[in-house]
Amino acid sequence: MTELRPPTLLALPSYLAGHVGRIGHRMLVDAIAGHDLRLPHFAVLTALADLGPLPQHELADRLDLNRSHLVGYLDDVEGRELVRRERDPDDRRRQRVVLTGTGKSLQRKLAAVAERTQAEFLHVLSEKERETLVRLLRRVLTADDGPRAGGDK
Repeated sequence: MTELRPPTLLALPSYLAGHVGRIGHRMLVDAIAGHDLRLPHFAVLTALADLGPLPQHELADRLDLNRSHLVGYLDDVEGRELVRRERDPDDRRRQRVVLTGTGKSLQRKLAAVAERTQAEFLHVLSEKERETLVRLLRRVLTADDGPRAGGDK
């Protein structure tokens, strides 16, 4: 089969990762939209499910979201009673975000939906190949997060 795309571009990992990422992103966004949410809403719910209650600024930093944009996302999910904001007991000047029972339940459903979309979009890879792909992508992401997280690499 003749390649559709120029071979020089196909030799660039960033080109490949970007295009493959857009395929998976589109499928995930569409699946999340079926629950009347956007990807940042799912990210907020998942971060809180994985990490527990967090101060708003730390939640924004961990998700690499603009802090002012996070406020809008929180307004949306708080309006649906998926999260609540409360005073941080460690610093009463800060707001802490807490996942509600309804939020936990929806996050579990969305996580299963997300896993199905990823399996569907990566169906051409074996399970071992998918695990290798995730491991390698995480290594690149972790290296980029290092300076932001206070690491030295």
